[in-house]
Amino acid sequence: MNRQLTHPRDEIMATMERIYRYRMTTTSGGNLSIREPGGDIWITPARVDKGSLTRNDIVRVKTDGSVDGPHPPSSEFPFHKAVYAVRPDIRAIVHAHPVALVAFSICREVPDTRVFHQAHSVCGRTGFAPYALPGSVHLGEKIAAAFEQGHDSVILENHGVVVGGASLSQAFQRFEAFEFAAKTIIKGNQIGKIRTLSAEQLALTQNRKTACGKYQPGDACGREQELRRQLQLFLRRGCRQRLFISTEGSFSARVDGDSILITPTGRDRELLGIEDFVLVKDGEAEAGKFPSRVLPAHRAIYRKHPHVQAIVMSHPVNATAFSITDSEFDSRTIPESYVFLREVGRVPHGLQYGTDDRIADHITAASPAAILENDGVLVTGGSVLDVFDRLEVLESTAEAVINATAIGQVSKMSDSVIQELREAFKIS
Repeated sequence: MNRQLTHPRDEIMATMERIYRYRMTTTSGGNLSIREPGGDIWITPARVDKGSLTRNDIVRVKTDGSVDGPHPPSSEFPFHKAVYAVRPDIRAIVHAHPVALVAFSICREVPDTRVFHQAHSVCGRTGFAPYALPGSVHLGEKIAAAFEQGHDSVILENHGVVVGGASLSQAFQRFEAFEFAAKTIIKGNQIGKIRTLSAEQLALTQNRKTACGKYQPGDACGREQELRRQLQLFLRRGCRQRLFISTEGSFSARVDGDSILITPTGRDRELLGIEDFVLVKDGEAEAGKFPSRVLPAHRAIYRKHPHVQAIVMSHPVNATAFSITDSEFDSRTIPESYVFLREVGRVPHGLQYGTDDRIADHITAASPAAILENDGVLVTGGSVLDVFDRLEVLESTAEAVINATAIGQVSKMSDSVIQELREAFKIS
């Protein structure tokens, strides 16, 4: 979606559809708005099903207070207006009641986004606003005060969250990353002590750059065309299954030799088209495109392991909970988990951003996946389908283990059972 050419009605409708589909709001909950340069505010309507909004439902409130549209504006319009008044840099607002952030709001706490470098960077400054009656001028004053202090993502006491951005796209990404961090912290607390990143670690990851030459590729071969299609389809599926979020994760596939296709940096993962993936050949990228900043790690793994044909680095919530704690991930839970994942390793934080290729040492045929400390997971495979399947199994296994902690002691399969599986499935 070209945001500069998209009408506010359509952008609000598409964003709300996405939030609702991700189960990050309810039929009656939440509201979105966009402020035009002239001051008019487009906002979701009051008392209209969020799961079936049409473009004609979106309301415009003009600077003189008159309303253009078939419905009254959201009852929360006063706080949208109040935030815009104190923050000229904010052009869009997302307000909703996603369950993890609501959990923090009713505990009067703010999620610490330092659990991941990307969440810390994307969410901006995080803050808290005391309770006031929904829809009241008083609530608007409290929320505006939090934004006036420079906060970009604000927890509302016993209510939900308000996030602002320079565009609705940025506000959505902040909202999604904030909820993702909150979910992961909640899951992590069930299995161990949460580990956050230091200022030095955050600086290391935020300042990294991928320097590579540029070249003009020729016509795409049939294999490249097919891989572009597969990467797009599975990445979109992964986003909708919450194995990825819009600002997190990389996916690549080997075309041949040292030629790979990889996700671009700084682009919404779910909205990528086949043309957006970046072809990298001998370390040089397609002219006009910018590959993921973890390109060196992908290339290092491909160079060292000829059997690897696809790689994913992503942040599924349950598996990522293991990455922000010292809790050991063990695949010896059910046969499928062990057969697909085998021995899951652990990679020290920051290794995936280095240029010394050490990340490749953490992948072997016997250990095709690894937990990346405070950065999700790394999964490799013999095809795009193979690596996606393995990613699903990894996340399902992690969720089952975390859920099991609420029931009793986790019982892992015995050495004799593992040996039986190794023999039956010819695992070396």
